[in-house]
Amino acid sequence: MPQDITQDGDRDLVLNRECFCITLDSAGLQAAIRAEAQDPDLAAALLEARPHLFASAPVFLSSHDLAAMLDVVDAIEAAAKAPAYQEAVLAWAPAIAGYDFGPRGVFMGYDFHLGGDGPKLIEVNTNAGGAFLNAFLARAQSACCREAKDATRAALLGEFEPAVWQMFLAEWALQGRSGQPRTIAIVDDRPQEQYLFPEFLLAQRFLERQGLKAWIVDPAQLQFAEGQLRYLGETVDLVYNRLVDFSLGAGGHEALREAYLAGAVTVTPNPRNHALFADKRNMSLLSDADATGSWGISPRHRQSLSAVPRTMMVGIENAEMLWSERNHLFFKPAGGHGGKAVYRGDKMTRRVWTEVQQGGYIAQELAIPTERRIKIDGAIHSLKLDVRLYAYNGLPLLTAARVYQGQTTNFRTPGGGFAPVFIV
Repeated sequence: MPQDITQDGDRDLVLNRECFCITLDSAGLQAAIRAEAQDPDLAAALLEARPHLFASAPVFLSSHDLAAMLDVVDAIEAAAKAPAYQEAVLAWAPAIAGYDFGPRGVFMGYDFHLGGDGPKLIEVNTNAGGAFLNAFLARAQSACCREAKDATRAALLGEFEPAVWQMFLAEWALQGRSGQPRTIAIVDDRPQEQYLFPEFLLAQRFLERQGLKAWIVDPAQLQFAEGQLRYLGETVDLVYNRLVDFSLGAGGHEALREAYLAGAVTVTPNPRNHALFADKRNMSLLSDADATGSWGISPRHRQSLSAVPRTMMVGIENAEMLWSERNHLFFKPAGGHGGKAVYRGDKMTRRVWTEVQQGGYIAQELAIPTERRIKIDGAIHSLKLDVRLYAYNGLPLLTAARVYQGQTTNFRTPGGGFAPVFIV
């Protein structure tokens, strides 16, 4: 490893650029995944159908940067409780977000780019995928790689499953339920076709180990009758929601929407969670020092929110200014997900800009992702990385990274994919 690392905040940047001495043992990892999966079909889905799901090298994160990321999460949690903030974000949210049944939203995902001036929060996601996969990956890696075992020994891995189970129980209790749920549906459109379907299988098995009957369900298979949400005639107590229809308003989602509005089922994450935390328009408020100063949050929280890049909503009134500044901006659809229809300003064409300037987009100050340089077959490749902090109610569950090429994470990059995070 490089020997000239002097600043704790820069240590991770240097290691990600210059450390090639830890390359994950591919053959050992595959054997560990097969053993951990205990199912040939799941192992095949993880290894053969998705060859770029898991990266070939770890990502390094300094303890200093991790602490800064946790401070940002704490600040956003504080903002989300402020009445003035809630009033502002609910004003542009769909009406269904006005219903508050209590749940806080499982697996909140805070995505960061690293840099010399500290982590920058680029996005918040309410149905952040990958937590079960990354915990699974870390277990498999610690079984096959001594360095991974040493690096993850002090991490949250051993606490992950107990914390996740307590998270689901807390969501159940927050809606006024007693005891624990008996049944749970993991819900997404055409779940078997989703790239992260193996994660649904891991979640299903985890929930079954807690004594629940767990199903993986397309919402069109659900029925709402006699005050109950049902699947194949059985009552669904809790929905682990993986839909990207954040208002539950799409066709085929009617039964779930009706049951949710009736308070007949606990849905997590739900439309209110998305409205308070993950609507991309919220970044325009979180990055505005004048706005944050009016919410009654502490100076420490306001300072932490300086890690949110300056963000503006796009419209005809500011189109000329944004076009002139486009080389320093990143454009995202306000209701988008999964890196779809996003554009770096310096690569945007006039044709695309004609559509973007009509509105429905945010413009975010460009936070350049740092590099993870890896060695593949003796050749060095420079990839981009981001770090995702999974949290519940402000408390961390797991830290993972994604390594990729292109404008956004895509799981198509040789050597890229989900990567374990080593805290240094």
